[in-house]
Amino acid sequence: MAAQKTLERVISKAGLGSRTQARTWIHARRVKVNGKVVENPDHWIDFDRDKVEFDCKPLEVSEKIYLLLHKPVGYITTFKDPEGRPTVYDLLQGVETFVSPVGRLDLDTSGLLILTNDSQFAEQLTNPDYHVPKTYRVRCQTPVSDAGIEALRQGVELSDGPTRPANVKRIDEKTVEIILTEGRNRQVRRMLEAIDNKVETLTRIRIGTLGVGPLEAGQWRRLTSPELDQLLRRRTAPP
Repeated sequence: MAAQKTLERVISKAGLGSRTQARTWIHARRVKVNGKVVENPDHWIDFDRDKVEFDCKPLEVSEKIYLLLHKPVGYITTFKDPEGRPTVYDLLQGVETFVSPVGRLDLDTSGLLILTNDSQFAEQLTNPDYHVPKTYRVRCQTPVSDAGIEALRQGVELSDGPTRPANVKRIDEKTVEIILTEGRNRQVRRMLEAIDNKVETLTRIRIGTLGVGPLEAGQWRRLTSPELDQLLRRRTAPP
């Protein structure tokens, strides 16, 4: 952990629950800092000096875990949904430590989703400065022209600025694979709209060299040590 974080983040990163749950527990006076009840979730904690207790027990950081989930269509990646839609957490039976998604896949997107309680690992996979490639298989509503593919390769203009050039491979007239090294909100869908097309189905098939493999939709497993080593090969961002 970094030296200082807000109290809610300290509790969440320890693996006890989501930040929303942490705020509820703090407001319920279940958390002490240096022997005193703290009711402010945004209270700053120096993890090297402050003693945090939850329900009168010292807060302990959970063992780091790394999960690979084959996310199905129809699930969202938040912990709870006000509309009552299913979330990926409904699929994580047997996982007792709280984990967070590394990046997000929207309701209608399926495929590879990594979840972990290791925030530094998550940062290395999601920060565009590390250039970790994410590969998406896209089935489009109409045929993709050669000019459209070339536009995606060069980078297209979106409302939040131009995209980086993408690696794009045609699979058939309506299907392409797109490799990105950035992860903006709904980026693939917006890129297709920028070339006057729309996504019919969207699946993330790889992060780096890691693929879903034989996992069926809705299944999960732990990442292996070799897989982690491969994902963390770029340990520092370029200058």
